[in-house]
Amino acid sequence: MSAPEFAMLTPDDLVTGEAVALDLPAASVGIRILSGLIDIVALGALAFAVLFAALVATSHADGALQHVALVCSLMAVFLVYPTAMETLTRGRSPGKLALGLRVVRDDGGTVTAQQAFVRAMVAIPEIYVLSGGPAFFSCLVSSRGKRLGDYAAGTYVVRDRMALRLPPPVPMPPVLAGWAERADLRTPPVGLTLATRQFLTRLPTLDPASRDRIGAMLADRMSAYVAPPPPPGTTSWDFLAAMSAARRDRDLDRLRRDSALRARLARR
Repeated sequence: MSAPEFAMLTPDDLVTGEAVALDLPAASVGIRILSGLIDIVALGALAFAVLFAALVATSHADGALQHVALVCSLMAVFLVYPTAMETLTRGRSPGKLALGLRVVRDDGGTVTAQQAFVRAMVAIPEIYVLSGGPAFFSCLVSSRGKRLGDYAAGTYVVRDRMALRLPPPVPMPPVLAGWAERADLRTPPVGLTLATRQFLTRLPTLDPASRDRIGAMLADRMSAYVAPPPPPGTTSWDFLAAMSAARRDRDLDRLRRDSALRARLARR
């Protein structure tokens, strides 16, 4: 197992506070097609109702007013409705709600109104005019199942009902507990923290040579963010585990203090 394997962050990775990389599972092409069919049925019912109401309201008006009512109705159905729906439901349409999908930004955040509008605007030629052909082939070749509207908006569709299971936190080595409590810790880069977390998680599966080589490399880089250094004779993996556990415990203590302070201020 090579060292770069531990230090690489892919574009699909989101990083938690403990530097655990999370890959939001992209929706498959099949489930996106089924979701799209449900959305088209819902959109068709809405279009029929809106157009019928517009025609009834302008039945005694001249042709120009009927034309304006038709254009406004189509804009409401194909632009305003999808944009408002995805914005208010945080990336969900009727089909996505039914199948447990959600539109997110490329960084995993909540989709914005502007992104929802771009998706709706591109969908008119991509899905409704060209019968979904460009969207289908785009989803096939994309690693995240993106259609053209997703590329234009910087979004993709994820499965929203996946259970998230994080590995257990790395425990503090008892022999280093006293040193870690007194040590001055600085925050290392996210990539180094992630590499350390991955190394410690996979430690039981590494052969001794890889364990020593990768552990020494990570410990050497991590030593720049702590003072004083650990006691002589400390193994690299114990040092890295102590750093990870100490930073986690201090972050939890800080969050508890902040929560207690907010609670006291709220009671005043």
